[in-house]
Amino acid sequence: MANIFEVSQPENDLLEKADQVRLASIKISQTENNNRIKALNFMADYLEKNTTEILEANHEDYTRAEKKGISKALLSRLKLSKEKLTSGIEGVRKVGDLVDPVNQVQIRRELSKGLILERKTVPIGVLGVIFESRPDAVMQISSLAIRSGNGVMLKGGSEANSTNTAIVKALQQGLQESGLDKNAICLLKSRKDSMSMLNLEKYINLIIPRGSNELVKFIQENTRIPVLGHADGICHLFIDNEANLEMALSVALDSKIQYPAACNSIETLLVHNEIAPVFLEKAIPLFNSNDVKLIGDERSVELGLKHEASLEDWQTEYLDLILAIKIVDDLEEAITHIQKFSSKHTDGIITENLNTAKNFMNVVDSTGVFHNCSTRFADGFRYGFGAEVGISTQALPPRGPVGLEGLVTYKYFLKGDGNIVDDFSSGKAIYTHKDL
Repeated sequence: MANIFEVSQPENDLLEKADQVRLASIKISQTENNNRIKALNFMADYLEKNTTEILEANHEDYTRAEKKGISKALLSRLKLSKEKLTSGIEGVRKVGDLVDPVNQVQIRRELSKGLILERKTVPIGVLGVIFESRPDAVMQISSLAIRSGNGVMLKGGSEANSTNTAIVKALQQGLQESGLDKNAICLLKSRKDSMSMLNLEKYINLIIPRGSNELVKFIQENTRIPVLGHADGICHLFIDNEANLEMALSVALDSKIQYPAACNSIETLLVHNEIAPVFLEKAIPLFNSNDVKLIGDERSVELGLKHEASLEDWQTEYLDLILAIKIVDDLEEAITHIQKFSSKHTDGIITENLNTAKNFMNVVDSTGVFHNCSTRFADGFRYGFGAEVGISTQALPPRGPVGLEGLVTYKYFLKGDGNIVDDFSSGKAIYTHKDL
């Protein structure tokens, strides 16, 4: 990977920008809830005022990227239609409707007479977000950062530079109009800056990468800053022998074609051998009519698939209209395949047998396990988080779509009245440890 990415020391101009964001994040962490909500509304207002400029910038980016021949998946993520922009602006406003994640008291406990302990949520500080192609992510991430009292340094893919610049300009105007420091949102544009960010541990508290497997793994291996994210989105759907056939067809199709460039679209379809002949008889023409290329194991090829899958196919995140199909003998074989090849993002089962569904959902160790519904529901907005900064597939929290509650940490506040530890050693004081 060293020949593709190269970590470099931050230059003075980047250090200056990072310090501006750090200072702005301190200010915003001290603001009242109403002021942060007000800022989001102004940010949304200025996005609306600059709609024409943003869409024109996106058209420039898209045309340039198309001429360069970038992948269909990246082109799909890059495209910002008026409807998509309008939805993104509405999402900024809706983040303001969510419960304030800051200053929430998690523990309030009397340790001893006059000695009160509180654990309260606080902003993380400065978020460093590196992402590819998706300009709508700028709106989501920025609104979540401001709502949770954080500053954010953004580095998008070069293919979206013009769009990202137009969006951040509008967001900063909104911040300034609301009375908050516009430096709380900062956009970096060069690849060198994105790699230099990895050495800004004195300024950035959390790195959130949203991009290719290669990029995410490189970042995880080359920074001392905590990293939150996922490398792959290899999602599975298992069609059980007790599945409702029409439901299985509908859910499988939606899970693949509704937005194939998304990390929560399925890449592998597992089908119980008892239902495979009748299911594939209907599924093959259905997927073919939607331009999905089907590849499969030997048994599924015998039932009509034209392309045979290799070992690599079970390990590939296509982000395209390609679907691998494998026929399995039972639930255990389906789970074994998922545990071996899943990226622990989202995996689902279609079945009418509640015990089978329960076993599947308890055993499969993914951030999302779904029963009788599309994997495309694995999304912060659809979960009611307002938006998301990304999806984490790590075992420790935050896990899954990361919204507001994933962008705060906590600290302990202890208030006393001259209490000293020696009084407890001598017996003058005792611990009560009473929750208040």
